[in-house]
Amino acid sequence: MKRPTIADIARRAGVSKGAVSYALNGRPGVSAETRARIRAIAQEVGWRPNLAARSLSGARAGAIGLVLCRPARILGVEPFFMELISGVEDELAAGSSALMLQVVPDHRAEIAVYRRWWGEGRVDGAILVDLRAADPRVPEVERLGLPAVVAGHPSGAGSLPAVWSDEAVVLREVVGYLAALGHRRVARVAGLPELLHTRIRDEAFARSCAAAGLEWHAAEHTDYTGEEGARATRLLLSARPRPTAIVYDNDIMAVAGLSVAREMGLDVPAGLSVVAWDDSPLSQVVRPPLTAVTRDVAAYGAHAARVLLRLVAGEEPDGAEDPPARLLPRGSTAPFSS
Repeated sequence: MKRPTIADIARRAGVSKGAVSYALNGRPGVSAETRARIRAIAQEVGWRPNLAARSLSGARAGAIGLVLCRPARILGVEPFFMELISGVEDELAAGSSALMLQVVPDHRAEIAVYRRWWGEGRVDGAILVDLRAADPRVPEVERLGLPAVVAGHPSGAGSLPAVWSDEAVVLREVVGYLAALGHRRVARVAGLPELLHTRIRDEAFARSCAAAGLEWHAAEHTDYTGEEGARATRLLLSARPRPTAIVYDNDIMAVAGLSVAREMGLDVPAGLSVVAWDDSPLSQVVRPPLTAVTRDVAAYGAHAARVLLRLVAGEEPDGAEDPPARLLPRGSTAPFSS
């Protein structure tokens, strides 16, 4: 978990530390070919100019990093990440640590941020969110030696500790509840298809519906925005036969679904039942209030931060499973009879 130093670069390049210093500081004394080779190695291992002094002093940055690969406009309206960050901040404040937050457009930019932060000694570790299948960030973080914790399913976390909850448990609860209300055709408006937790939910939803003897539509995948949630709802409600219940992957899309149902002349919950993932105040102020999958997201963030701080302190914490989310029925679901 040690940050790369000039000595590391010198060993890999087969030259002296002085030659590395000359090459990285643009001073004469090394050939152009050697300078280019040294700089390429420095970039590969994530070295930055202030690293040597920090390594010699043994100082810690007193901060952990969180990079969000989402459009910034979504973060302003999606409660999940604000609650997650609040939990992380609460845990860090107790230990006088800080949170460095950055929003990036893609994973290539995210990996570049980790290299820069770790190389420049800006963070002591990082929390990885929105895990993807075969996520390129995991092997890169492992290679850098950056202490990191995955907030997501351990199947995609590699050697990194993961903090997670079993999403299949609550999906079985949701589907069983809708079946008990008399629904026989159900659908799901999902998030980004490349996210690992979306795939896990897709599979769990299909299994749960099959076990309950329900007909289900293949998930309509979206970018989590209200606009995409509305588009997906129109497609589903225009189908014949249409679903009588829809489960949404966040509350923003569920609220958009309520509006589309009214637009298409359907009463909620008499004509259509709606379930939202990730309960929030928004779920409670709309009419009817949304039946929701609820969990303590702030506690989830605090848990991830706590595991990371133990890792930074030199411990070897295992990943830890949080309690599963649970279903909270409200006014947007009701019995259905065809």
